[in-house]
Amino acid sequence: MIFNSFQFLWLFPLIFGGYYTISYLLKKKEQGKESNILLLLISYALYMQYAPWYTLVLLWVTLITYFMAICITVSYKKKKTVCWLGTILGITPLVIFKYYNFIINNINEVLNHENLSGLNWAIPIGISFFSFQAIGYLVDVYKQRVPMERNFIDYALFVSFFPQIMSGPISRASDLLPQIKNKRTFNEAKAVQGLKWLLWGMFLKTVMADRLGLYVDSVYNNFQYQSGFSCLVASFMYTMQIYGDFAGYSLMAIGVGRLLGFDLVNNFNHPYFATSITEFWKRWHISLTRWLTTYIYIGLGGNRCSKIRQYWNIMITFLVSGVWHGANWTFIFWGLIHGMLQCIEKILGIDPKGKFANHPLSKKLTPIRILITFLLVNFAWILFRLPSLEVANIVFGKIFTWEGSGVFLPSNSTLVFMLIALTIVIGKEICEEYFSKIQLFNNQNIVVRWSSYLMIITFIMLCGIFDSSQFIYVKF
Repeated sequence: MIFNSFQFLWLFPLIFGGYYTISYLLKKKEQGKESNILLLLISYALYMQYAPWYTLVLLWVTLITYFMAICITVSYKKKKTVCWLGTILGITPLVIFKYYNFIINNINEVLNHENLSGLNWAIPIGISFFSFQAIGYLVDVYKQRVPMERNFIDYALFVSFFPQIMSGPISRASDLLPQIKNKRTFNEAKAVQGLKWLLWGMFLKTVMADRLGLYVDSVYNNFQYQSGFSCLVASFMYTMQIYGDFAGYSLMAIGVGRLLGFDLVNNFNHPYFATSITEFWKRWHISLTRWLTTYIYIGLGGNRCSKIRQYWNIMITFLVSGVWHGANWTFIFWGLIHGMLQCIEKILGIDPKGKFANHPLSKKLTPIRILITFLLVNFAWILFRLPSLEVANIVFGKIFTWEGSGVFLPSNSTLVFMLIALTIVIGKEICEEYFSKIQLFNNQNIVVRWSSYLMIITFIMLCGIFDSSQFIYVKF
């Protein structure tokens, strides 16, 4: 179910009502396994909307990791082998659907022939997210961080929970499974907070991200005819677009989860105020960073080794991050750039735990460090956005040689809506990051609070784009 669609506006209230009506119809004060069955059926039904056969992939990953976790628990001598087998079998659909064509195309290019044919299958929605979540559970059982889950309904819901299956956040078994197993009751305070997140997430997606997307697509889809200045402006717009798009989805996902009684991990914490690339990854896509840190970086040895080995571990971790995002050399180089920049920060001691972090000069240079980090992230996003290294090379050439000084301007209405959205979002982010006492949605004054709600709703209705466009991270 796409959150920025009219289907969501009429269907979710029915889900919400039915979910909390179960306990009343069954004359129970609290919800238990019946509501989990309902949520599981809803999750699979919504997932089947995209393509019914996608559910076979989802079910495969669920069954493999579920039964392999049982085998790990009952096995005494071959736990590691079983874990590796379960991981390989669980990740096989991801490799086939997402990376097979990339591998085959590169082999054909190296061998200068096209004897090996690719696949014409679509990539199942959210496969990277639910695959990582399920494999994380399997490894956690092997490491004895969580007990094996015996209830298949509860585990299947953990893998397929509909608010997060398309684009995360990626939940740990230790965080989400206990919530699934616990009985849940309607909580007014949680519901109000969930609605606030839904509202702000909708604004980020429909008003800011989709409006900026019109500009970005106009420039990047015709990059040959655009000036270097236009390409530079488009890169800044994309930096804000992808934030609004992904943070908007994440807020709506945790908002829906909160309305249903679940606490999902927050994926963003004002990432563009980071003072280093290392800190950026503690603020951006937090659930993926946590997954990569736990299962890749620490698994390789983390920082409990020599400096050279630690830098190697960082590079491998962000190589995995790049590959996870997509089967394209642009994503691989994007990941390696972020890994390389973090290694440089550690060498120079300017990462959050480095020698420079507590130096008096560090605080004085905070604005400059934020600007430098933002620019580095921004230029890396150009690689992320463009279809190939060849195109990226042309765009970078236009920007750094300042090929033309004119700037592409959209229609007056689009330009006004873009500026309004950026002003509101940047203003709200600054207030939350540096002036925590200035609150809008949580203001103690009821007039200020409700005026904020009505203002955002008005902008969504007047400026929002409701074309049911998919979120950027769905394709990953």
